Amino acid sequence: MYHNNSIRILAGSSHPELAQAVAERLNVPLVPVTVRKFSNGETSVKISESVRDEDVFIIQSGCGDVNDNFMELLILISACKTASARRITAVIPCFPYARMDKKDKSRAPITAKLVANMLVVAGCDHVVTMDLHASQIQGFFDIPVDNLWSEPLMISYIKRNVPGWENGIVVSPDAGGAKRATAMADKLGIEFALTHRKRDRKSQTAPERMEILVGDVKDKVAILVDDMIDTGTTLSLAARTLQENGARSVHALISHGLLSETNMSMIDDLPIERLVVTNTIPQQQHQSLCSKLVTIDISPTIAESIRRTHNGESISLLFGEWADTSTVAIV
Repeated sequence: MYHNNSIRILAGSSHPELAQAVAERLNVPLVPVTVRKFSNGETSVKISESVRDEDVFIIQSGCGDVNDNFMELLILISACKTASARRITAVIPCFPYARMDKKDKSRAPITAKLVANMLVVAGCDHVVTMDLHASQIQGFFDIPVDNLWSEPLMISYIKRNVPGWENGIVVSPDAGGAKRATAMADKLGIEFALTHRKRDRKSQTAPERMEILVGDVKDKVAILVDDMIDTGTTLSLAARTLQENGARSVHALISHGLLSETNMSMIDDLPIERLVVTNTIPQQQHQSLCSKLVTIDISPTIAESIRRTHNGESISLLFGEWADTSTVAIV
């Protein structure tokens, strides 16, 4: 347990359970914060304790009503800045607008860069996030950004809970996740595969399908890894493609379970053993609707990163010996 009065942890309203779990692990009480809305929809915050000259960590995930929650985070940062906090760290387990990280067509916004600018202008000194959709988002900031990985927890889960993983293959559902899949495959000492999603014809209404570009999944335990699941379409196509190509079983491990447009009963019907996500986003409402959903607790990783940041210790050690010795908690 750790106790130091110069740490102040504030919880936004997006994921209070995670903030509470982090505070308990650090043995630091949450600073009471009152968030309310005016009748016209504007957000008002009141911080009930002094944060003057303190090391402040504000935990707010990019989920639920993303725009309201992000605005709330900016207002909390600004309130701490004007209250003379010594350093303000925004702990954003799921980074909002991370998928808008490049200009992929004419007149498209790079909204992740806008989010970075807004955080800095509000008064943020440091950002801690997890499993960014694209690593280059760190370069959008002129302040330090620590991008934590759920990979060590996922690997630990695979070794303990996926039978026959030694004869497994790590699968990425698209080229963008190839680096993630190959890194995990290397650490597990198994092969990797890469699938590609395309339409049969140029028409936008043509049905989509997937084909395996790299690797052979026949008679192997397929471990599908990705950073985000939202509609569930990619997962559905990938799981059925792996089954059709002879995979013995399919396990899906995905960092951020947005599941905002996913029919959870559809997940139960897919040819997968488990859908494993982290609690960067609250999963209580999804858990009751899907028997295959498993949630891994990332509060130990976030708590340790806060402790190390406060003490000026290396964050990179979180992915070495500390990760190897930590146990995976399922919530």
